[in-house]
Amino acid sequence: MYANKTPPKNTGMTMAENSEYMTEQYQEILLGKEEGLDISLYSNPELNWLQMEQIRMGIKDKVDVSAYADPSYSYETMKQIRLSFYSSTDLSPYLGRGFVDDELEQIRLALEEGLPINDWLTDDMYVQQIHEIRIGLYEGLDVSIYASSQYNWMQMEQIRLGLEKKLEVSCYTNHLFSHWQMKEIRLGLEAGLDVTPYAKLIFSGTDMREKRKKLLNEKTEKHTTADKLGIDISSFVKKEFSIFVEDNGTKAYAFITWIPGNSVTEADVYRELEKRGIVVGIKKDAIKDMVKKRRMNEKILIAEGTPAQTGENGWYEFFVRLDLPRIPAPLPDGGVDYVNIEAFEFVEEGEKIAVYHPAQKGVDGENIFGEVLHAGEGTEKKPLKGVGFYIDSDGVTYRSRISGKFEYLNGRIVISNMVIVREDVTAVTGKLEVDGSVHVIGSVYSGGYISATGDIIVEHNVEAGRLIAGGNVMIKKGSCSRFDCFIEAKGEVSGSFFEAANINAEGNVKANYIMNSNINTMGKVIVSGSKGMLLGGRVRAVLGVDTYNLGNKSHIKTFLEVGKNELYEKKQAELAEKRERILEELSTLEERWHKILKALPQDKEQAVQFIKKLNAAIVAKDHELADLDAEVSKLANLTDQDMKAVIVRGNAYEGSFIEINTVKYMLPSNVGRIIFKLKNNCVAMVKL
Repeated sequence: MYANKTPPKNTGMTMAENSEYMTEQYQEILLGKEEGLDISLYSNPELNWLQMEQIRMGIKDKVDVSAYADPSYSYETMKQIRLSFYSSTDLSPYLGRGFVDDELEQIRLALEEGLPINDWLTDDMYVQQIHEIRIGLYEGLDVSIYASSQYNWMQMEQIRLGLEKKLEVSCYTNHLFSHWQMKEIRLGLEAGLDVTPYAKLIFSGTDMREKRKKLLNEKTEKHTTADKLGIDISSFVKKEFSIFVEDNGTKAYAFITWIPGNSVTEADVYRELEKRGIVVGIKKDAIKDMVKKRRMNEKILIAEGTPAQTGENGWYEFFVRLDLPRIPAPLPDGGVDYVNIEAFEFVEEGEKIAVYHPAQKGVDGENIFGEVLHAGEGTEKKPLKGVGFYIDSDGVTYRSRISGKFEYLNGRIVISNMVIVREDVTAVTGKLEVDGSVHVIGSVYSGGYISATGDIIVEHNVEAGRLIAGGNVMIKKGSCSRFDCFIEAKGEVSGSFFEAANINAEGNVKANYIMNSNINTMGKVIVSGSKGMLLGGRVRAVLGVDTYNLGNKSHIKTFLEVGKNELYEKKQAELAEKRERILEELSTLEERWHKILKALPQDKEQAVQFIKKLNAAIVAKDHELADLDAEVSKLANLTDQDMKAVIVRGNAYEGSFIEINTVKYMLPSNVGRIIFKLKNNCVAMVKL
């Protein structure tokens, strides 16, 4: 959709040490880091903080920021390109034509409303002109009358206002008229005057105004109070009022100007309504009240049509909870309540999980001219995506295909197999291996073994045994053992406490208390609460440690390794090995490609099928390689950008050993509220 632009490369300097960055720019970079974003896409001193903000918001919303991460674009242009992604609107042709900033906003809004704005745009138009064309198209006006760059936006506005009120605008569409002249002619037409005497180029706007007022003063209705007297009183009566049509022809207002001797009757108002073609929704009581009470210099609603009502949009009614509190509730001391968290929703096979209510047709309206206002239909929602469910024959009811764990993640339904164990898991129960998730109502004791491709949730304690999960592991009360508890997870590991546990996790490890445990994680170790403590043992956490207290007054040795540690190197080696394997597979596929091209079968259809299949395999491998390279880049960025390697929100005690990117440091004395980070190849301490 957009031409790819290569984002500026990061210089490798720490943001805080780079004097090229202003405070506002650094704040944007800091925000991106806290949100876990790839800040290398906008870590460029040439970008001001407003431009950085637009790129950061795009990364957060998962749009292709390479389309606008260019210092030559203003932040407003960046904003419009970013917003265009949300509605799948293509602004690239208009960028190429030189439209920028607010001009792009008007174009984007028109395209999102389905208006043919491109039919009327010329490259020399600016924002106010484009706005007038967009509003005219939205109101269903014939914009061809004024959609020309020969008119400035104020002239366009006067013609548009005349079209809205169904005036004969041809008497002032000459582009040589100034907008002031056009306005005086338009006001004369609105008042029902014959503007011919003054709608001429020789008269200035001021001249026209005087002539219009004179004509208004002369405009009278010939009344004969008594025919038998034959007295013409028209020269003594002033009748000056205007009727304004607004809201796309659905409302008409009257305005009687206060001038000495101005005497407007109900008949005058009705004659003007008839002349203007206003026939629907006339408010007789309002007209009578306005005339009788002489409500002058006041805008009075005297006619109102019926607006069209857009149909209700389609919507899903869910019969399972989507808003489970997956984040544990806080405890009074700042810790988190893992015990009472509801980790999942369980559904039975065939259970109704959702019903789709289709979009409804709208109700047509009618404007004050008796014209039908066609109502738009509501917008249909796309069918739900995911696994583990089916749609009933009625086409709208969604039911669970299996009994298992229900999750609604990123707009997708995922129902996976879940085994519920309503007893303790021990050596007696034997190995429990499940393709799905496991929910243990009791505890896991010595010899207990659980292997699951999904999550493992234990309601009480884990004293010993082995837990292996393809997803997350949650031990609500905690784990206490003699180093014979082993936990492995592709996701996060969490629990109230861990004592003498061995944990290997791809995601974060979270608890309110960790003691004498060996923890290896590609994520962070997070210990919450004012009583929270990380004490003893060895922690290897690639993304860092965030704890309240580190060590204790007894100076028990506590080892922390963060950043590019042994785990990081191992992961890098795994990714490099995987990349080599993909490259070999790609090479093999390409060799087969060349061989097939040299010896294609005689049957043309069969030859085409061979080529399509092989090409699809090559493209799939290319995508796999690209995803892997992105993972490698993300891994590098995570450690390069993480400034706050170890955060201690309470006390850090003597006897703690901290290693950041293999740079070692031993805490010689107790300190409080401190951040440990790498600076100039040394571990530095900064007050929190």
